[in-house]
Formats: sequence, C-alpha cells, structure tokens
Amino acid sequence: MSSSVRGANYHNDSLMIGFSDLRKLSNERPLVITGGRGVFVIDERGRDYIEAVSSFYCAALGFSEQELVEAAIRQMRALPFYPSASHRTVPVVMELAEKLQAIAPMPKARVAFATTGSEANDSLIKFLWYANGYSGKPRRRKVITRYGSYHGGTIAMTALGGGSALHRSFGIPMDDSIFVSHPTGAAPGEGEEAYVDRLAEEVRQAIEKAGPETVGAFFAEPISTAAGWSVPPKGYFQKIKKVCDEYGVRFFLDEVVTGFGRTGHMWGAQAFGVTPDCITSAKGMSSAYQPISAVLMSEDFYAGLEKGSDENGWFAHSGTYHAHPVPAAVALKTLEIYEKRQIVKHVQSLLPLWQKSIKVLEDHPLVATTRNFGLGGAVEFKGPVQNLSHI
Repeated sequence: MSSSVRGANYHNDSLMIGFSDLRKLSNERPLVITGGRGVFVIDERGRDYIEAVSSFYCAALGFSEQELVEAAIRQMRALPFYPSASHRTVPVVMELAEKLQAIAPMPKARVAFATTGSEANDSLIKFLWYANGYSGKPRRRKVITRYGSYHGGTIAMTALGGGSALHRSFGIPMDDSIFVSHPTGAAPGEGEEAYVDRLAEEVRQAIEKAGPETVGAFFAEPISTAAGWSVPPKGYFQKIKKVCDEYGVRFFLDEVVTGFGRTGHMWGAQAFGVTPDCITSAKGMSSAYQPISAVLMSEDFYAGLEKGSDENGWFAHSGTYHAHPVPAAVALKTLEIYEKRQIVKHVQSLLPLWQKSIKVLEDHPLVATTRNFGLGGAVEFKGPVQNLSHI
C-alpha cells in the first residue's frame, strides 16, 4: 500500500534519504513534495513553498516548464532508450554535444556525457589518469582542491571534497588528494593583491611538497556553495592557473553549480576571465528535469585520450545511461530556451535588485554579513543560531 493511501501521518520505514538524520527519518515522516508550479513546490497537504535554492541549485526554469516535458515525450516516442557506446549513438546526443561545444569556454571542446555531476567529476579524474598514463606521466595522479569544497558523492569525489569529517566517517582513501586554502577572505590589513599572491604561493608550495612529477590537476568550483559562496578575489584564478602552467598541472573547473547563467555568464570561467583545460557540468544543463551531466575537454587534453585509444584499439569507458536520449533531448531543449529567452541577459538584469535585497539582510541583528555573486549568495549569522522560526 502506498504511503499516500496510508495517510500523511504514516512515517517512513523503507526509504533512506541522503543528507538526513536516519534515526529521525525512520520515525518521522519527511516533507513529501507532490507538485510544482514555477518557483513554487507543493507538498502533500497542498501547502506551497518558494524553492529559494532552486532545489540543489538546478531547477533553473522552475518546476512546470512544459516545453521540457514535451521534449521528453517526443523523444520517448521516437526512441526511449539507446546507449551511446561501441561506435553507436543517436541524433539528439550528437546535437547536444555540438551545442555544448559551441558555447564551451574553451575552443573546439570535446564532450563526454555522464548521468550526475558526481559522475562527471569522477570521470574527469579517471580521464586525467588515463591521459597521463599514455603521455609518459603515469605518476601525475594527485589532485589539488580546496578545503570546504564539494565535488560529489563518489569515493574519489568525497576524497576531493574538503571535509575531513566525511573522510574519516566513510574511511575514504586520501593518497591522491592535496588541499589548499579556500579564498574566504584576506587577513586583517592584507591587500587583495597580496592575498591572491599568498594563495597562489600556497598552491606552488603544495606542488613542490608533493613533487611536481606526481601532481596532475588543480580542481576548483568557480564559487563553492559548500564553502559559503565565498567570492574569489580579483586575479585569483589567473594566478593559480599561471602556477599550474609552470608545473604542467592541468587546470579544471567544476561548473556543476555555476554553469548555465548562475554567475551572470554562461560559465563561471567566463565570469572570472579564465580558460580551463576541462570543465564539468550538470544540474542547469537540463534544468534538472532529467539526469544528465558532461565533461568538456580542451583539444590538448583530449589528445591524451586519443593516444591511449590508439594504443589499445578503443577507449574503455562508458555507461549504460551516459547520454541517454531522453535526458539529452531535454537538455538540448533547455539550452535552446536559455538562448531563445536570453536567460543570461535576464540574470544580469536582476543582479542590481538581488544585490540590494540580500544586502538589506545585514540590518537584522542576527546577521553578520552577506555575500553575493551572480544569482547566488550567502547569509552569515552571528554566533550559534538555534531557532530561526521567528525570522
């Protein structure tokens, strides 16, 4: 019998939900969402809520965009499933790859699809190891990331997320992970340029300490939600990339959250004026209506994959649902809508009001400061906050 038939008071005794208190979940019914309309979601009692964080930062076109629903239906009727592997694919997947290449922040990008942002990030590191192995650099396996970052839930991505409690509690192997400071703010009396130089020098020292011949990539979110949406200072990524280039370390950006307009540009890389070797994307690519993600790779990086493929006769990586035609069709329609409705320009038009609105919160006695960039932001509270129900 379904929980809806049993009644809204029936608790959950079968489903595990991540990022939840599992004991509480077993004894207390979770919030059950049954519908959506624009920026609102509706629970099983008919109450509506503004989904203020775009539901894990991804429902960019809201919860009732019929063009995306119709795109899924059309593809389901034409060809509901076929894997893109073994020298086979479907037209919509090729169209989506061409569209992503056209808007990528690096020229002539090659595109590989996956299902989730975690998977795309995991695949990118796997590709890095493969390319380095066939380019005479097999020891270049270590990846530099920042404390407080989040890159996904796989074993490898948990290792690259800057949360030591997670590393301990899941027993994550950490041999290939190197951490440096997140750009959360200069020290008292420290100028912005000096602060950037210090952060860049920290990366340099991390590479030297690990051994330059063992470091494969620097991997960062343009702005990290997990680290409180701290905005990197001017010139930060340029100087970090310069250090990476000096040591032959690849420069990767995790654009799972920041891609497709959230920063006021199509990509966070463009917002900060830097050209990465590779980026990963997901979430906003289909407005989360279907699960799909992608790795976008520069020509130079992709050459290493081709070299390995030439030696082996094939590239031994794929997934049953990678480039699933229905998510691909929805993603392609999503990108068409972004272009047709000029979503990036619309974001830019909203920024003055957004900046003013979030700044006003600093007048509240519990708020220490606010931060914002693009249509993202953070509110930092003063001291421990036990109950905000009255706010």
